[in-house]
Amino acid sequence: MARLRVAPTRSNLLRMQESLRLAVEGFEILDRKREVLTTELLHLAHDAGELQQHVWSLLGEAYGALRIARLSMGRERLEWAALSVNDTIQVDIRPRSVMGVVIPSVEAHGAPPKTPYGLANTTVALDEASIRFRNVLAEIPDLAETMTSVWRLAQELQKTQRRVNALRYIFIPQYQETIRFIESALEEREREETFRLKRIKSKSSRAAVGPSTREYEQPYRDTGGDTATSHDFG
Repeated sequence: MARLRVAPTRSNLLRMQESLRLAVEGFEILDRKREVLTTELLHLAHDAGELQQHVWSLLGEAYGALRIARLSMGRERLEWAALSVNDTIQVDIRPRSVMGVVIPSVEAHGAPPKTPYGLANTTVALDEASIRFRNVLAEIPDLAETMTSVWRLAQELQKTQRRVNALRYIFIPQYQETIRFIESALEEREREETFRLKRIKSKSSRAAVGPSTREYEQPYRDTGGDTATSHDFG
């Protein structure tokens, strides 16, 4: 992993150590968030799958009953009966948060009338189709809440996973490699400085002692003349 291009100084070392500490803390928080989001997403995805299959099954039955009603009544009469439905359910959406992810909470109120059309020009097949579509309508709010929650949690989980990977495989190794580089450079600089100080101290010590000297004793010399004895020779 390539290190960051910073000067090997003590201030940069402290800054890199602080950045590494924050990166590790952020990684731990995001990793816990990822685990919670994964657990919540798996739970909701399972419920969403079952609910979606149930709604699709109800829709299949409702459209089957609608086809029978169209065959028995005709397309035009069926459309006139459909225009008589002017009321539907009321939906309240309240946001809630899961690890910082806003997901909706959907509550439905009310329902359309059971027989909004007249009974004179309709058939039992239309009544059956109306009942089946009412059953589908009752499940739509729960399905919308669950599917929206799954979609938003999946998006947030994807973002969180990218951030966790970036911290684990890019930023934290970069900070660690940079810290090792700065520490190694500072240690080498300290060794060079210690060696230089030792050399200076050694030179200073030799200069203070100086070269060794010897004192020589001056040899004794007798400057007086020798007394000569004259002998008379006869």
